[in-house]
Amino acid sequence: MSETPEINTAEPASTPTPNAAQPPGLLDRTLDTLRARWREIAASARGVVGAAPRASLPKEDADRLKEQIEACLEGRGGEVSARARAAQLGRTYLALDGQGRRNFLMMLARDFDVDRAAVDQAMATFHMAGDPVSRGHAERALRRALEPPRLRLLTQFNALPEGVKFLVDLRAELMEMARGEPLLQALEDDLKSLLRNWFDVGFLEMHRITWDSPASLLEKLIKYEAVHEISGWQDLKDRLDSDRRCFAFFHPRMPNEPLIFVEVALVQGMSDNVQALLDPSAPVCDPKSADSAIFYSISNAQVGLAGISFGNFLIKRVVDGLTGEFPNIKCFATLSPIPGFRRWLDRELAERGDSLLSPSEAERIAEAVAAHPDARESDTDGEPDDRPVLTSALALPAWHTQEELQKQLRGPLMRLCAHYLTSVRASDRRSERPGTAPARALDPVAHFHLSNGARMERLNWLGDRSAKGLRQSCGMMINYRYKLGEIDANHEAYTGEGKVSASSTIRSLAKGGA
Repeated sequence: MSETPEINTAEPASTPTPNAAQPPGLLDRTLDTLRARWREIAASARGVVGAAPRASLPKEDADRLKEQIEACLEGRGGEVSARARAAQLGRTYLALDGQGRRNFLMMLARDFDVDRAAVDQAMATFHMAGDPVSRGHAERALRRALEPPRLRLLTQFNALPEGVKFLVDLRAELMEMARGEPLLQALEDDLKSLLRNWFDVGFLEMHRITWDSPASLLEKLIKYEAVHEISGWQDLKDRLDSDRRCFAFFHPRMPNEPLIFVEVALVQGMSDNVQALLDPSAPVCDPKSADSAIFYSISNAQVGLAGISFGNFLIKRVVDGLTGEFPNIKCFATLSPIPGFRRWLDRELAERGDSLLSPSEAERIAEAVAAHPDARESDTDGEPDDRPVLTSALALPAWHTQEELQKQLRGPLMRLCAHYLTSVRASDRRSERPGTAPARALDPVAHFHLSNGARMERLNWLGDRSAKGLRQSCGMMINYRYKLGEIDANHEAYTGEGKVSASSTIRSLAKGGA
């Protein structure tokens, strides 16, 4: 499932990486539309703006742009002129190349930060205030002093057509640039705070997406799908058939841009294999006969909203809606990827080798490896393969198609994966201090669903035989179940005590540990 790991955010996009880059054609059309819509608004500011800066924004052009920003913040000419200047600044930014955009943002971060001298003065006034009225005035003055001017500038884009989308995409770029750069990190924090307020779940609208939805929106579903790639229009049509549902959150200022969407299959019984679930030749089921709703993909559609979580609210809204539409559905569960398992397993194998296995397991796997037609007898130096036997087995091409080999791998890998999901936590020193939250599950998708109150229900061997599934989790998938009467208690137990809710089957698998 997708989300951003924090997603994943929302649930990490198989993750999290929330999304792939936009296809050039769609991105070009978006920018052309944005420039065209802002051109008329910006026209009244041209006399002030002057010649357009060069694409790389050298220092002399940046200095001139700084003066324009100062004029914008001072509100010269009133709100209409300030709005026009904001539109022109936005068009200027879009016309810059990568280096120019970095220079623009560095200038914004460095020259339009909080005025420390004004903050010191406001704090001194606050400490000297002797009565409640004076203290109230001083508190408000201190709050104003702590607000960096760049935040006021960014807020002005809210009044522009597509201005909110512009800021969301701006943050996506800024997140990349800010790594290792404290000035840009502070600017990114400001923008994240602004967007978090604007994208409060109370402002969001949930809509069902169908095959009759606008083509531009359907095109975005194909682009944003981050868990199970949509191979084309027919694949998308199958996913929107009568026994399928797709729901998305939208923001009123971004009505044509999904923020996050979930794909649901209405089936009989809890699904255990995603290829079977998405098989285009499978017959369409009567949704009224379904007893289970399987959430098989959750994708964050906007990279610039990473860390702003609303995936949990979407799931709960969808459960409520489906309960009303299909009273026969009693099981709400996911069919989720386990994106971090193979990375963790490789680290453990590098440190502990064959000690992860019992002697009998290691022996049987070694025999199955030796019988594999592509088994490597020696490395390039002619020396015997001294890698852990599990590493050697998983390195064999199409290991999962060899009956004896996958039979011997199933037990150990299922046990290790159950241990990983239920017991391995993200390192977080803060969790060791009294009064802080316990460390979260290391797997980002597990953290997402446990935080939402789900229970680990069932681990599915070779539930995803795609190259991606084999690479991420040795092909395993997991069902997280949302039992309506247990969601709140599970959420509290996990977020408050770090307790993982898991079925007896999962716990039995994990008993052997690692």
